Amino acid sequence: MATAVYILSAVISLACAVLLLRSFATNRTALLFWAGLCFAGLTLNNVLLFIDKVVATEVDLSTWRTLPALGGMLLLIFGLVWEETEP
Repeated sequence: MATAVYILSAVISLACAVLLLRSFATNRTALLFWAGLCFAGLTLNNVLLFIDKVVATEVDLSTWRTLPALGGMLLLIFGLVWEETEP
């Protein structure tokens, strides 16, 4: 059951990233770009979570799987601040 949840969360994060980046390609709204990059980082986080918990159980990848999520969230925060301070 946990394996299905890991896979579904990765697929849903990927779908969100694709939809946001596709919308950015048509609308050119910067916030869509930053949110799409955030979800791309969350997708990588979920893929690494699946690898950590299901595939390579003998190796602890908790630090490596946290970095893409942190990077994605920092990109989103940067995008939000950039939108607020842009003239």
